Amino acid sequence: MTDYQEKQYVRYLSVVIPVYNEEENIDELFSRLKKTLDEKKYNWEVVFINDGSSDQTKDILVRLHNQNSEVKIIEFNRNYGQHSAVFAGFNEVEGEVVVVLDADLQNPPEEIPILINKLEEGYDVVSGLRENRQDSWFRKIPSFFMAKIISFATGVKMKDYGTMLRAYKREIIENVKNCQEISSYIPALANLFAKKVTEINVKHSSRSGGKSKYSFLKLLKLNFDFMTGFSALPIHFVSIMGLFVSFLGLGFGAFLGLRRLFLGDLPGEGGVFTLFAVLFVFMGIQIFSLGLIGEYIGRIYSEVRRRPRYFIKHKFIHR
Repeated sequence: MTDYQEKQYVRYLSVVIPVYNEEENIDELFSRLKKTLDEKKYNWEVVFINDGSSDQTKDILVRLHNQNSEVKIIEFNRNYGQHSAVFAGFNEVEGEVVVVLDADLQNPPEEIPILINKLEEGYDVVSGLRENRQDSWFRKIPSFFMAKIISFATGVKMKDYGTMLRAYKREIIENVKNCQEISSYIPALANLFAKKVTEINVKHSSRSGGKSKYSFLKLLKLNFDFMTGFSALPIHFVSIMGLFVSFLGLGFGAFLGLRRLFLGDLPGEGGVFTLFAVLFVFMGIQIFSLGLIGEYIGRIYSEVRRRPRYFIKHKFIHR
């Protein structure tokens, strides 16, 4: 029997909620969460991570903490991002089961018991699959392709890798915590350690208040973090693409040479512009390749520095 199996957890359920400028949603979120978990008679706690909010989020969280013994707060000194906040929450949980939930109410807290019931069937990770997703096509289309890429890279096929509503057994969380790399995509990382993973349909709502914190650039960075952190496939792809372009260039050069030898210069064909167009394509591929290699080098640089994922300014925890 391992140390993990021998340990008696203080609570059954811990809910981890990263929060960034969500003053319009927190009171309703906690009210619905408390009602749902009390009805199920779980021994529960909720860990809010205030990820550098600049509105009234902190004041609202402190009030909830003072009024409810189940509420813990971790306050960052600035904004570090959603995944760093979740890692901080993992370090404070006391539950045997850990659920991660967004604060924007797009994933209703009433769906948590559905995930827990499925987890109790013997699964290590249960992920929500958003039904009738209430997001724009700007968010849906990249998520679809990223789910395909992540499924291929991890070997765990899932339709929705973008949802934050997930339930984990505690041993999975402990393994995730032991991973020291700076940039980590938690859903993919957890699936690497899990033996049995599944996803079930959950409701999805439109954001009731506030604004989305994921801009196009942040989504792009998250995707690059995954691709360069979990797989060498992109760099392999670039190598293969470079080899293909080399052969293509040789073939095109041979074609132009033979054509000129047998046909000469044809008037009005615009050969110079064709060569420029081909040159620009090859230059674009080279620049993309250098950028991708730079992404890997930048990641290595970040890992070598070994800076912490985050700094905690204050904790509000009942003793």
